[in-house]
Amino acid sequence: MSTPKHCPGFERFKDLESFLCRCPTCGAEKEIFSDEFDRAHLCPRCKEPIDFSLCEPYGGGRTETPR
Repeated sequence: MSTPKHCPGFERFKDLESFLCRCPTCGAEKEIFSDEFDRAHLCPRCKEPIDFSLCEPYGGGRTETPR
């Protein structure tokens, strides 16, 4: 039996990207992951809908350098 090198289920999430979206109404930030674009998101502060066209890439599970 070998010791796992990473958490179970890691492969399913390693290519996810996160986006930081600002609410156009109040400016609050919300982090949205690339697998969540198919559902509606509301601002955590004012409860207005988040406009995905205002989102910027924020991070991801991929890296250019080997580990």
